[in-house]
Amino acid sequence: MVSESLLGGGTGSHAIRPPGASMPGSSAPAGAHSGETPFGRPPRSLRKRLGSALAGIGALAAKFAAYIKGAVLLLPKLKLLTTAGTALVSVAAYSLFWGWQFAAGFVVLLFIHEMGHVIQLRREGIRASTPMFIPFLGAAIFSRSLGDNALAEARVGLAGPVLGSLGAAAVAIVGALTGSDLLLALAYVGFLINLFNLLPVLPLDGGRAMAAMAPWMWFVGFAALIPLALLLHGGFVLLLILVFGGREMWRRWQLRKTRSLEQAAYYRVAPRHRLLVGAVYIGLIVALAFGMEQTHILISAGHSFRSI
Repeated sequence: MVSESLLGGGTGSHAIRPPGASMPGSSAPAGAHSGETPFGRPPRSLRKRLGSALAGIGALAAKFAAYIKGAVLLLPKLKLLTTAGTALVSVAAYSLFWGWQFAAGFVVLLFIHEMGHVIQLRREGIRASTPMFIPFLGAAIFSRSLGDNALAEARVGLAGPVLGSLGAAAVAIVGALTGSDLLLALAYVGFLINLFNLLPVLPLDGGRAMAAMAPWMWFVGFAALIPLALLLHGGFVLLLILVFGGREMWRRWQLRKTRSLEQAAYYRVAPRHRLLVGAVYIGLIVALAFGMEQTHILISAGHSFRSI
C-alpha cells in the first residue's frame, strides 16, 4: 500500500536531486541528520513494528470472535432460513412441471406432514430439526432418535400422516366450497402422498407403525415394493426406499435376533396399545382412500392431471 507521505513527497515544489546532494544555502548533506530517512521520517524500531503487527492481529481476532458470537446467536434463525430456502428451491423445481401455484401448495402440504413428526417428537421429549425440503424427494427432519420404545416410534411415525391428512382434507373442503379444481387436485395429491407413506416399509411412516404392531410386516412391505418399483419402471424414490429401507430393515432384524434385554424392552408393547396403533393405521388408510376418491380429477380447465 502506498503511504500518504510517499504521495506527498511526489507533489512538492522541490526538484528531484540525487541522494547526498546538498540543499541550496546549506552545507549539510541531505539525510545527514541522525535518525532520519531520505523521506524525513525517523525509522521505526523492530519492537514497535512487532507491536503494531500484534495489535493488528489482535483486532482481527476480536472482530472474528464477534462474528462467531453473532453467528451462534443467529443459529435458530439460520434453521428457519434453511427451511425457507429449501422450500423455495423445491417450489421452483416443482413449478417446472405443475406451475408455481400447485407447487407452492404441494410444498405447504409436505411441511404440514413433517410438522406432525416434529410436534410428536417434542411431545416425546426429543429435539427435532425444522423440516428441510429436497426437490423431487419430499422433505425430511432430523433427530437423535424416534423415541424410547417401539410404541413411541409408532406415535412419531403416524403423527405425520395424521396431520398431513387433516391438511389435505382442509384443502379439499376449501376446493369443494369454492369450486376450485386446482385445490381439489392438490388435495388428491396430498392424500396420495400420505397414503404412500403408510406402506409398511422402513423408513416410511408405515414401517415405523409396524415396529409396534408386527415387525415381520417389514418383509411383506419390502416384497410388495419390488414389483411396484418394476411396474413404475424403477422410480428413483422407490429405488432409494428399497436400498436404504432394505439396509435398515436388515440391521434392525439382526438386532432383534440378539434377544438382548434392551431389544426386548424396546419392542415390548401392551396388546391394547398395539390394537390402538393398528386402529389408527387402518383408519388412516380408509380415510385417505376415501379422500382420494372424492377429489379425483382427471382434466381441469384443459390441463390433464393424469400424471400427478
